[in-house]
Amino acid sequence: MFQKIPTVTKFLLIANILIFLITTFSGVDSRGSYVLNEIFGLHFFLSSDFHIYQLVTYMFMHGGWEHLFFNMFALWMFGCVVERVWGPQKFLFYYIACGIGAGLFQEAAQLGQFYMMASDQIAEFGVTAVVRANAAGLSNWTTVGASGAIYAILLAFGMIFPEERIFIFPLPIPIKAKWFVIFYAGLELFLAISTTGDGVAHIAHLGGMVFGFFMIRYWRKHPTAGYGKSQGEQFFENLRSSWEKRSKKSADKASWGGSRTSTGNPDWDYNARKQREQEEIDRILDKIRKNGYDSLTSEEKRKLFEQSKKG
Repeated sequence: MFQKIPTVTKFLLIANILIFLITTFSGVDSRGSYVLNEIFGLHFFLSSDFHIYQLVTYMFMHGGWEHLFFNMFALWMFGCVVERVWGPQKFLFYYIACGIGAGLFQEAAQLGQFYMMASDQIAEFGVTAVVRANAAGLSNWTTVGASGAIYAILLAFGMIFPEERIFIFPLPIPIKAKWFVIFYAGLELFLAISTTGDGVAHIAHLGGMVFGFFMIRYWRKHPTAGYGKSQGEQFFENLRSSWEKRSKKSADKASWGGSRTSTGNPDWDYNARKQREQEEIDRILDKIRKNGYDSLTSEEKRKLFEQSKKG
């Protein structure tokens, strides 16, 4: 099963797990925080502990086993499908870019919080003096986790397969991906507005989805720009190859079993049905090559999605 996970998704899973193991073995500081999280986690940009590289490294740091598990489970569940559609390069670029975007949103939210808390002091003493006076507290504003990038992957799945039904515990019935994404986006917005100090970077989650939304919209309008349709062509070529191999095997079986002219022959009907299905897949693949993946209808995307699961 692990061998079937696409390359980038597999790399991200392994990297996050290994880095968390190293983090736990590196110990904690006097405040009970992981030492490596204080170095590679994303600090508030006015803090002396902030470094620009933290906008990338914070995505690979986590605050605990539960935090890691749910992020990696979602990455495996949705990342495998999205990477197979987009290809590894486009998927990795999207993941990192949305993670950075989520970090920038979190920085903006912390800046607003800082000004709300210290507006009176700033008016009297200035920003620099207030930052110095609150240096210790500002250093505690540290963000870790891949959640911003994961929420962007969730959004991508919902935009690629909006009508696909998925089971989400504890709901007893499947729901469409588009409603699932809208629900989570609304929930994060509500929590960001109504809760403070719960230790969860809700604004970062929303930031990842916002960056992902505009990135996907741009790619749809410019299918040949940057990471255009060529990144996913290998996936669809593999899909075609797998389909043709199965069709050839079925035809070989029929020929070895002898030919019959009766229209009630199950082998004849089976091969005819397979031929029609292959022609439909060929038509969809040709449409992708000419106009890009996003030109497909929901039904055509569903057929490709089902075929990818068979492959």
